[in-house]
Amino acid sequence: MKNFDLESNREMWNEWAELHVNSEFYNVESFKKGRSSLYPIAVEEVGDVGGKSLLHLMCHFGKDTLSWARRGAKVTGIDFSDKAINIARSLAKGLELDAEFICSNLYDLPMNLDRQFDIVFTSAGVLCWLPDLEEWGRVIAQFLKSGGFFYILEGHPFLNMLLDEDPDASKPEILRSYFYTPEPEVYQSAASYAGVKTSKTHTGKEWTHSLGDIVNTLISAGLRIEFLREYPYIFFKAMPYMEQDSDGSWRIPGDKIPLIFTLKATKP
Repeated sequence: MKNFDLESNREMWNEWAELHVNSEFYNVESFKKGRSSLYPIAVEEVGDVGGKSLLHLMCHFGKDTLSWARRGAKVTGIDFSDKAINIARSLAKGLELDAEFICSNLYDLPMNLDRQFDIVFTSAGVLCWLPDLEEWGRVIAQFLKSGGFFYILEGHPFLNMLLDEDPDASKPEILRSYFYTPEPEVYQSAASYAGVKTSKTHTGKEWTHSLGDIVNTLISAGLRIEFLREYPYIFFKAMPYMEQDSDGSWRIPGDKIPLIFTLKATKP
């Protein structure tokens, strides 16, 4: 992999982790009382995880990882933020849940972990932080057992083209390219997506990956695509003009734009 500098992102996520654990957005108190943080569609599509080993890539402070543990999986979560991993370990200990958490950059994981898993899982806002998608695919394949599968629930690349910082935006507008470039989008951030302000302005770096890039990366890594599904809703209010359904999901009026996708790929 090329030598991409991710330190500014790691610094930003370290502060975000410490703010998110106490935020209304993440509602950790509800989670401690038993509420799952997993999206219902992910639970349905992943299926029964009882007794299966599950590796959660880019797990933040571990709510989803521990939600899979509650469903019977033997979980390992990894993240490049040491602050997030420390919170995840503390949360697991306090809830008496059996879970392993490893602080590692995704690309360095082969140097920090040496076993394979039945399931590799990731979800919700992770791909934009990855400068090298091909290496991501190789890491997934390396850590999957034969017959195991990878599952992702993620914001649709089309949605990323529309994301608007204007709180008064009233309609979808294409603001970003759909296609990948090695040069990241660099921006200054004084607050996180969870609506919490940071102690200083951070420099964030993100990359765009098309749906074709994602699918072809996994195929090139030797995985077999079982399904790719696209949905016209998302689970938080990503833009001010979205409308909420009775089930709590958010849509753009008219349902003309895909907002999330799910994908399952098996290692032969």
